[in-house]
This record gives sequence, C-alpha cells and structure tokens, in this order.
Amino acid sequence: MSVHIRLARHGMKKRPFYRIVAAEKSFRRDGRFLEVVGTYDPKADPPAITMKEEQVKKWIANGAKPTKVTRDLINKKIPGLIVEKENAQRAKIQEQRRKRKERAKARPAVEKKKSKPVTAKKATPKKPKTKKAKTK
Repeated sequence: MSVHIRLARHGMKKRPFYRIVAAEKSFRRDGRFLEVVGTYDPKADPPAITMKEEQVKKWIANGAKPTKVTRDLINKKIPGLIVEKENAQRAKIQEQRRKRKERAKARPAVEKKKSKPVTAKKATPKKPKTKKAKTK
C-alpha cells in the first residue's frame, strides 16, 4: 500500500482543526493513521501550522506522497524539501533517457529483411456437398 501525508479533520462543526498525518491511502480520512506529523488550524489569524520536521522528512524520504494541500503546507513550513526530491527524481529520469538514447545510437542499424516473393497458391477443387439423410 502507498503511504500519503494528508489532513485528518477534527474540531467542532464550523470550527475545523486538522491533524497532518501519515496514513495508508486505503485508510479513512479521519480513521486509522500511522503517525501524526503536525497540525493545521485554518481559523487562527494567521493560520497556525506546526510540524515535526524530522518526521515529515523521514516519511517523504521513505516514499510518502503528500496531498495537494499538505504539499503546500510543507512548502510553507519546510521550503525546498519537496522541490529537492522532485528535482532529484527528474534528474534520474533524464539520465536514464540519455543512456537509453546512447544505447540506441550505438546499436548497428537493423537492415530490413528481404521478403520472399509471394506466389499464388494452386487452387484445389472444391468437393461437392452431399446432403445427409434425416433419420428418425
């Protein structure tokens, strides 16, 4: 299962308060989670964000994917963390593409196989159909 860093809603009606949690994708929004890594209070002025930076870094390093909102919150609190990881992934992909292109150029050009001329098949005479007698 994949792990996501997302918000779990708590608080009262019309007074939202969120926990930033690491949870498997299949877990319910406010249900099970693996670890609480921070909180977010959108009603405070300015909105209050607290995070355990080491825990967030650990989860992201282990492959947890933040949702859009948590990604923005992480970028505000820990600038550059997600951008660095994305740049590293992008560089790795570009390196793989470059190597693949070099290997393709190094391969000798494959000549087209000469196909045999198509010859007409001799027509076989069709056998006449015979009717079967019905039996009772």
